[in-house]
Amino acid sequence: MTKKISIIGSGFAGLAAAASCAQNGHEVTIFEKNHTIGGRARQFTAEGFMFDMGPSWYWMPEVFENFYQRFGHTASDFYQLDRLSPSYRVYFGKDDFVDIPSKLDEIYKLVESIEKGAANQLRAFLKEAEYKYNVGMKEFVFKPGLSITEFLDFRLMTSAFRLNMFQSISKHIRQHFKNPKLIQILEFPVLFLGAKPSETPAMYSMMNYADWSLGTWYPQGGMFKIMEAMETICKEQGVKIETNANVKQILAQGNRASGISINQKEINSDFIIGTADYHHVEQELLSKEFRNYDEKYWDSRQLSPSCMLFYVGVKKKVANLLHHTLFFDTDFNKHLGEIYDTKEWPSNPLFYVCAPSKTDDSVAPEGYENLFILIPVAVDLKDEESTRKHYFDLVMERMEHITGESIREHVIYNRSYAHRDYKIDYNGYKGNAFGLANTLQQTAILKPSMRNKRLKNLFFAGQLTTPGPGVPPSLISGQVVAAQIEKELGQKR
Repeated sequence: MTKKISIIGSGFAGLAAAASCAQNGHEVTIFEKNHTIGGRARQFTAEGFMFDMGPSWYWMPEVFENFYQRFGHTASDFYQLDRLSPSYRVYFGKDDFVDIPSKLDEIYKLVESIEKGAANQLRAFLKEAEYKYNVGMKEFVFKPGLSITEFLDFRLMTSAFRLNMFQSISKHIRQHFKNPKLIQILEFPVLFLGAKPSETPAMYSMMNYADWSLGTWYPQGGMFKIMEAMETICKEQGVKIETNANVKQILAQGNRASGISINQKEINSDFIIGTADYHHVEQELLSKEFRNYDEKYWDSRQLSPSCMLFYVGVKKKVANLLHHTLFFDTDFNKHLGEIYDTKEWPSNPLFYVCAPSKTDDSVAPEGYENLFILIPVAVDLKDEESTRKHYFDLVMERMEHITGESIREHVIYNRSYAHRDYKIDYNGYKGNAFGLANTLQQTAILKPSMRNKRLKNLFFAGQLTTPGPGVPPSLISGQVVAAQIEKELGQKR
């Protein structure tokens, strides 16, 4: 039976949920508050440069491929996907850097040159990580996390122990490696999972497998090509997409959501899926009596970091940068403490630079460089223009020193983006950029629920619910919520 489904938000979760629900035979409309689709993965152009606004790492390519194949497509139908080689560079200081090769045999040689015996340790480490990745991707991430009974399976419970869910990834890495540089490189992928490595379950060494075994990729034309591909699939399935459509209220009657209020009109709905910021959808769009959680609950949640971003156009090529470059030339642990413990603006932060113009001629004028600069910072900080200027000057000075290149005097475009932008553009709770932290206390059924407990036809998807933050998890989240709706409809037939 065809149902009318309204989806709030057009990010990865929203588009995935829409395409999946429409494929199941439903009438689906997406309502997006901004003037373009994409959520945090939007794109903009300025002065001849094309900037991806958010995600810049293309990991776990099979997640995208599996999604496309559900609809009779493959990634190559939409974009050229290239594996980066080297995958990325990590600077520890001037003339002190490590390039991560794209081939595993070269990675083994590299780590052995850094630490004697590390190659064999890495083989063992990645073998464990591969198991975690396969079990996690096949057994856990597609669970809606609505009940403990989902995990009451001997095979799954056995897997949970093999996944090292009760040991920190920091300890797990140090059981295998001693060299501080190697440890930092291996801890890097969990940096945006929302907690210090000492508080992140060792289960997430699966990210090292995704990094080193599956590789780092890039879709020519930018990450927004993924959004365009998903939009095409949605439209092929009959999904309607309305932009500049800011949902003001979720309407309810009895124990069901009856529709949404938008642009001074009411739209009736059989099901509603909130894929915008969970906190906003629940606390701002729902009457108090229908909410799953109160403000005290949300304030107690551990969030992933926010970001200070700079979109920079440079009228020259910048040597000594790769497509992805990490600047780990300052105290790693001190910066993590300032994000997660003292929750203050960092004194001398690590930062990351994406230069897609190294790989893609379409994102900058010929001979120019497109730079996306990201500083991980604590959520809920006071975001002032003077602070943004301070950090721009700081990263420019360090980048110039380490690369040996003049950059600042050649900058012809610079746009900053931080907490207040995340709040305005995405209603991001406390200005968060990456959703909820992946700590053991916020895993699976301990995450905010994918369904509303009081309104039987209101669901949630995205980075603040199951399975968690990041592009592939958000894409999976949309598919999981669509499957859950079908399951519930099937139970009623």
